[in-house]
Amino acid sequence: MIVITAPTGQIGHQVSANLVASGESIRVITRDPSRLPRETRDRVEVIQGSHGDRDVVDEAFAGSDAVFWLLPPDPRAGSVEAAYVDFTRPAAEAFKRYGVKRVVGISSLGRGTELAANAGFVTASLAMDDLIASSDVSYRAVTNPSFMDNILRQVELIKSKGIFTSVIAGDHKMPSCATRDTAAVAARLLVDHSWSGRADIPVLGPEDISFNDMAQIMSDVLDTPVLFQQIPAEVFKTRMMERGMSEAMAQGQLDMALAKDAGLDNAEPRTPEATTPTSFRKWCEDVLKPAVLGEDLRRG
Repeated sequence: MIVITAPTGQIGHQVSANLVASGESIRVITRDPSRLPRETRDRVEVIQGSHGDRDVVDEAFAGSDAVFWLLPPDPRAGSVEAAYVDFTRPAAEAFKRYGVKRVVGISSLGRGTELAANAGFVTASLAMDDLIASSDVSYRAVTNPSFMDNILRQVELIKSKGIFTSVIAGDHKMPSCATRDTAAVAARLLVDHSWSGRADIPVLGPEDISFNDMAQIMSDVLDTPVLFQQIPAEVFKTRMMERGMSEAMAQGQLDMALAKDAGLDNAEPRTPEATTPTSFRKWCEDVLKPAVLGEDLRRG
């Protein structure tokens, strides 16, 4: 039995689809079962609730062999530690209590670097990994740079003004990956019963790419000019808070972005195993263009 958390989210729904197709026995934890696609809902066992709740994870992890662990967004959390570590604590205790053998979690690049010590969401994500590993499960942290899919948050800005923004410099080349590649890696690990111990599995996309490079590719694919605009740190943080983030979470996102701008994600060596296939151009064709045109983002 494999348990999937956050099965309706951007990564989780793709992991769910991959695992349902594998024929494995699947149990999912979701607050709202109605958001599950029918083809998934009909083939899995559903536990309703939050995977940050002790009673829910007790029910879900009993009799399970493996767990896919993915945090839900919590933009109003009082601290990044609360959003990552405190939320995970009931599950980490349940992993041990129910003898879960393997956990695959979605995490961040940066372990072992000085920049990770004050990198907001990244720092908290690595602390979450440590907590999970301390429960004595075999653990694979699928570690990611920024997702290409994060650009979807700026679709309206791209449509209305032909720009997208970040606090990170436009000419800084760094890895970027598609969530579908991350989901594919996680699904493969979940159905592989051969591994044990703890390790990080980096997912780096096919190349290092800058925001200026992305703007040119987006312009080509969308057949309309798109420009990248770097914004000051204080503007970035203010915008996050205007979108509903608590001050602590907005600062955490800013600290992460500044660490990436300083080279956090570039510290991970690129290897053939860490190089995943979806190029930014392919992602724009398959995901961004339909989003800009108002089409269904979940078409595959």
